[in-house]
Amino acid sequence: MKLENLIGKLDVLEVKGSVECDICGVQIDSRQIGAGELFVAVKGTVADGHGYIGKAVEKGAAAVLCEVMPDVTDMNVTYVRVKNTEQSVGLVATTFYGNPTERLKLIGVTGTNGKTTIATVLYEMFRWMGYKAGLLSTVANYVDGEMIPTEHTTPDPITLNALQARMVEAGCEYVFMEVSSHSVVQNRIGGLTFAGGLFTNITRDHLDYHKTFDNYIKAKKQFFDNLPATAFAITNADDKNGLVMVQNTRAQVKTYSVHSPADFKAKIVECHFEGMYLEMNGKEVGVQFIGKFNVSNLLAVYGAAVMLGMDEREVLVALSAMKPVNGRFEALRSPSGFTAIVDYAHTPDALDNVLTAIHGVLNGKGDVITVCGAGGNRDKGKRPLMAREAVRQSDRVIVTSDNPRFEEPQDIINDMLAGLDDEAMKKVVAIVDRRQAIKTACMMAKAGDVILVAGKGHEDYQDVKGVKYHFDDKEEIRACF
Repeated sequence: MKLENLIGKLDVLEVKGSVECDICGVQIDSRQIGAGELFVAVKGTVADGHGYIGKAVEKGAAAVLCEVMPDVTDMNVTYVRVKNTEQSVGLVATTFYGNPTERLKLIGVTGTNGKTTIATVLYEMFRWMGYKAGLLSTVANYVDGEMIPTEHTTPDPITLNALQARMVEAGCEYVFMEVSSHSVVQNRIGGLTFAGGLFTNITRDHLDYHKTFDNYIKAKKQFFDNLPATAFAITNADDKNGLVMVQNTRAQVKTYSVHSPADFKAKIVECHFEGMYLEMNGKEVGVQFIGKFNVSNLLAVYGAAVMLGMDEREVLVALSAMKPVNGRFEALRSPSGFTAIVDYAHTPDALDNVLTAIHGVLNGKGDVITVCGAGGNRDKGKRPLMAREAVRQSDRVIVTSDNPRFEEPQDIINDMLAGLDDEAMKKVVAIVDRRQAIKTACMMAKAGDVILVAGKGHEDYQDVKGVKYHFDDKEEIRACF
């Protein structure tokens, strides 16, 4: 593609060189640059791409997109200056890959909790109904059944467009995507056209990045502010910020709720560890999910499918066939009669949701033992809140290591325990070694009890000092059976 065409949508401030040169790829990582490609110098949170322009040119870059012209330029390379490369890279990537979202129905799911479940169930459900679909999620990316590993909730704009171009090639009609607050602020979704957006809920998370809860809310809201008039926006009326999210959107607004009047409404008829019977918009359906928070998630799925033109009864039949997402309220039954639940819950609100769901099924007929920790190099303010929430709804709590990253596990545990008074501490034991913590919980449990192992869910590793060691909560639990 000619550079001239590639930068056609940008507000170009200055050009040095010919825009007639051919571009065969777009990169923001100078280590990945190849001959004939465009290097986009982005000012990131860790490094500034402008410091790597020289290296990109050495490796064969045909053109450079930047905010500041380098002091030394190469006469064989074209330099294009814009005001903001972070905002520009999405538009460039979208153009290079042929505007894939114009040929797909892209649905974005944002919020603190529930994104993975909603996006994944939508993907699985549409494939179950016979449609080709793609998934962009925390757990993995899928191009109509082909798994592509992922490291971020929302990839960078170039990877994102490349994946969606593959989805177009594979014949996908629908794509379901988790949209993180980081991706909105960092313009990773710039240039994409969404057919719909879903809001789950918002609670304290990522304040290490956003600094304030208000900034976090604004980041989520920005996604809905930018939806086109042709899109729909479905929001959770049970969340106090649910209507705030859509107050400035141009999209068609719909609501879902477990408690209030809404376009999509549901209530629990019956609940077991194997699943629930729900009444959804006046029709009864059996599902393989547990907990009020999952009722909310399934309502969002139901609403999105209906807004995409699916038959309501067909959607309910499909919902009944869906299984819980890996690491989201997965139940394992021990031969000795206790149940272990593995869940990704890593915020106080998510922990509250999962424990409330467990008590809803137990109904006072067994004890709850919770194993949980908190991630290192992340929002420290939520650590004591996590411990308090675990103690509030558990008979015993084992505080342990999660992904300590570059922090000392004991320091993280101490931050959690600092939120507890002497009375609460009577319920708590701290065991740094997560394997030993899980073993101890299994030794404590008797028939009819429930163990919740929270925080890591689908993850099969522990991140320690920059190294990911194999560790799978489900494997550790099964080893204790």
